[in-house]
Amino acid sequence: MRVVGLTGGIGTGKSTVSGMLRELGATVIDADEATRAVQAPGTDGLRRLVQEFGDGILTAAGELDRARLAEIAFGDPDARGRLNAIVHPLVRQWMAERQQEAAERGDPVVVMDIPLLFEARGAGAFETVLLVYAPEAVQLDRLVRLRGMREEAARSRIAAQLPIEEKRHLASHVIENTGDLRQLRREVERAWREVSEG
Repeated sequence: MRVVGLTGGIGTGKSTVSGMLRELGATVIDADEATRAVQAPGTDGLRRLVQEFGDGILTAAGELDRARLAEIAFGDPDARGRLNAIVHPLVRQWMAERQQEAAERGDPVVVMDIPLLFEARGAGAFETVLLVYAPEAVQLDRLVRLRGMREEAARSRIAAQLPIEEKRHLASHVIENTGDLRQLRREVERAWREVSEG
């Protein structure tokens, strides 16, 4: 089984690429999905987050208010560190369990979709790392125009990550996402051939 890392920056289109890789036959294990799973109502993860940050991070229905928690975490590096200390080990465990299941099924290629792969210094675990790339100006435009974020909030989110140009130099394969979906599909297919046949 070949295990490949997939990462990007906020607003680069990593989720779209992840979906395309699934269509091409990859087993994708998604850190965002893992994060939602370990923070779901009734989980130890959610209980620990409430213990750390208070009931104000819950909706009226008792679910995690992600926007509220993000506001707290992105506004304060100390809070972000405390959040990561709770969530990251749980996410790693969840993803390791899914990877084990894929190995038992005999899946040929597993893509570990990890937004903060380089920031978490986890790239060394993979012989191949795919980066979904768009220049910072494009990231900012997408966050403001497509996600409706305020420019200040978007800049703050981008600044909280390793600069995309640095990530570009660290990755073994770069998937350019600066054009339309058809161009992106061609980029993804090229990268998929390289990693699945390599």
